[in-house]
Amino acid sequence: MSKPTEAELEILSLLWEMKEASVRQIHERLAETKDTGYTTTLKIMQIMHAKGMVTRDEENRTHIYRPAIKQGETQQSLVKNLMATAFGGSAKSLVMQALGQENPSKAEIEEIRAFLDQLENN
Repeated sequence: MSKPTEAELEILSLLWEMKEASVRQIHERLAETKDTGYTTTLKIMQIMHAKGMVTRDEENRTHIYRPAIKQGETQQSLVKNLMATAFGGSAKSLVMQALGQENPSKAEIEEIRAFLDQLENN
């Protein structure tokens, strides 16, 4: 699987959330937070289709796109790549940096602690 660009990942994230969408629907969601043209969104989605990242239902006049790659697998691949290239393969460094960027809520800390306990007990 080729690594999605930042723009492709943004569109994939929306498709994972929405399950399926037209270019217009994706563009409207992107336009809420950034200044981007419809033709740019269309072009990126056409490239993503060519790369096999999304499928396209062409039965109706409005093409409907669906994610062709799984969210968990993509996230796992991106994290593995980031850990190898930016953190010298150290999971500890990656996690410490991630936790240092934001103040996790008490509930998030409890979830992280439970996850660590689960890893330790396996």
